[in-house]
Amino acid sequence: MDWLSNPDIWKYGSIPLIAAFIGWSTNWLAIKLTFYPLEFTGLKPIFGWQGIIPSKAERMAVISVDSTISRIGTVQEVFEQIDPSVLAEHIVATVLPRIEEYVDEFMLSEHPTLWENLPTSMKSMVYSRVRKSAPSLIDKLVEDIGEQVEDLLDIKDMVTRQLVADKHLLNRIFLECGDAEFRFIINSGLGFGLLFGMLQMGLWALFPNLWVLPVCGFLVGWATNWIALNVIFRPLHPIKIGPIRLHGLFLKRQKEVAGSFCGIVTHEILTVGRIVNAMLNGPQSARTRSLIKKHVKPIVDDTVGISKPLTQIALGPKKFADLKMKVGDRAVEISSEMLNDPMFNQERAEAVERIMRARMEALSPGEFQDLLRPCFQEDEIKLIAIGGVLGALAGLLQLIFIFDWTF
Repeated sequence: MDWLSNPDIWKYGSIPLIAAFIGWSTNWLAIKLTFYPLEFTGLKPIFGWQGIIPSKAERMAVISVDSTISRIGTVQEVFEQIDPSVLAEHIVATVLPRIEEYVDEFMLSEHPTLWENLPTSMKSMVYSRVRKSAPSLIDKLVEDIGEQVEDLLDIKDMVTRQLVADKHLLNRIFLECGDAEFRFIINSGLGFGLLFGMLQMGLWALFPNLWVLPVCGFLVGWATNWIALNVIFRPLHPIKIGPIRLHGLFLKRQKEVAGSFCGIVTHEILTVGRIVNAMLNGPQSARTRSLIKKHVKPIVDDTVGISKPLTQIALGPKKFADLKMKVGDRAVEISSEMLNDPMFNQERAEAVERIMRARMEALSPGEFQDLLRPCFQEDEIKLIAIGGVLGALAGLLQLIFIFDWTF
């Protein structure tokens, strides 16, 4: 056992161990640098870093829509799964108990003198008319929106705005869907690094030249990242070699990933509340608001019909027209408020999730890999190169501190 006391044995033995550490640490760092920090840290524009995904949030969001969401459900299909009849019932059930509150709030805000002087019996008739007209109005409004939803909602703009504003959510889409793959990348660095380290040790024993450890360190850092990234997505289709079946790790988990992805999309992105908010505040907001006001105006005429002469005399023609517009504006606000109910959003999300998940599970391997692949394709070479540079640095330090090499 005297050979164990030979310091050269320990020095040589450290090579594969350090290579394993290099492989593990560079892969770990590559994953971290892909997602963090969320905002640029350092001195712009060169000295610092922002996670690759957050730094290209808008592009990544667009890719997510184009490569996945748009393939597993159109705006029309999402709206149909939300179910317009259920949507209308929810709005009616929310509005009717608060009819008096809404009417009083609006009239006291806009025309307090008129409303306060109106006889109680006439106010009651106004409440009754609004309550009677509301269900039919809401049914027609929801039906009209359903027929025009493709023109009223720009789903790419909606998703992009949300993910650019919430980079943490953007990261979560990739991190939760690719959790197993990211762990594999990190842990595989240890095994691949150890394997390459054994080859590096043999090369160093044969050619103990100055360049060997830094160059081999660079190759270890580079190769472990490159192999890990490719094993995730390749081969695209299963290949059987004897008893071994080769298939990209991410592609093997299509059903599991579909569940994670569709869960996030339907419960946190394509919710009823967010869809309505996008319609009311997105690129086509003017059309949506105009549609709501068009359906609300008749209810004003019908409601004040019982006191129209009195109302017009009190307000004048111009103010009476303004009244219709303001009622329409308030209807827009109420629409946004009532459809942000968490319980209702949760219930409708589950209905949308079922169809999206089934369609995502049916995607071809090429289409499916587009869910996670973009987060590596964006500046993938940078991540691999970082692994190589850190590996070369580790090899240089090994040369200096373990083998006492002087320059």
